[in-house]
Amino acid sequence: MTSNIVHLRDVQARPKFFTVWERYRHTSVHWFVECFAEFLGVFFYVYAGVGSQVPFILGPILSIDGLSSVLQIGLAYACGIVFAIGICSSTSGGHFNPAVTITLVLFKGFPTLKAVRYIIAQILGGYIACLLIYVQWHDLIVESELVLTAAGTLESTLFTPQGPAGAFGLYIIPGLNLGRVFLNEFVTDVFLALVIWGSIDPTNVLISPQQAPFVIAIAYAAAVWGFATPALAANPARDLGGRLAALTIWGKQAAGGKYAAIAALTSIPATMLGVFIHELFLTDYARVIPSAQREYMEVHLNHAHAPGKASSDVSSSDKAELEHNV
Repeated sequence: MTSNIVHLRDVQARPKFFTVWERYRHTSVHWFVECFAEFLGVFFYVYAGVGSQVPFILGPILSIDGLSSVLQIGLAYACGIVFAIGICSSTSGGHFNPAVTITLVLFKGFPTLKAVRYIIAQILGGYIACLLIYVQWHDLIVESELVLTAAGTLESTLFTPQGPAGAFGLYIIPGLNLGRVFLNEFVTDVFLALVIWGSIDPTNVLISPQQAPFVIAIAYAAAVWGFATPALAANPARDLGGRLAALTIWGKQAAGGKYAAIAALTSIPATMLGVFIHELFLTDYARVIPSAQREYMEVHLNHAHAPGKASSDVSSSDKAELEHNV
């Protein structure tokens, strides 16, 4: 079987610089490349999603109709997820969410140090994406603040879902009950965890590895469409990255108050509960692994054993990551 394996190097020549770099990245700096993939995946997710939220918020303030809608925002976040998983997951395993990473530590033995690196990279990806979006929309954001100032509503609007800062840091509509906001976040995040784990279940005959990114993306879009208005973070990397960007731009006022803890932390226990439910009731090790899933697993396994990779690369941490990849 191994004689039929074809690596990219077998059919395509590469400049010497990149060949030397690839050998180096598979040994000394493989951890950095994985972290970059996590950074870039969250960057895609946030850049697409927040980039659609900004015009949704600024449109009514500047009296410009049709800039964006909740439908478009949901689709934008879904596109960001497809880009993240499709382009970056083969390098890092495709976590793109601190709640997913922490859950993998508990349920799949993902290495703790590697998890810390991933989480830092994920938050940084969200932070940089938000800062770049702010720069790209800077003139219109400033203009919207001037409009709100002239109307005497800047102070009461800026740090709400209807204010310019609300596209970056997440805030709740004034007057909402924090208990129900927490429930909204928790239940939605359990739902998302169930969809994610069901989509990457290697025995799922109805969802192939190629379909999984789209199924997960649709779940996030549905979450935005149905539950974003009562306040939804869904991903601590998006929340913390965006909140840090808001703090950088507008100062301590952008902290978010008591809601900040709900947005940043709720998805962690919710994701754990969702995965526990899936493992308890839906995971079945007696099922047969479909051919599409086996091929996906073998591709990752053969990459781990590719000629030129150090034997130390094929470690327990790689096995844990391979398990997540399937």
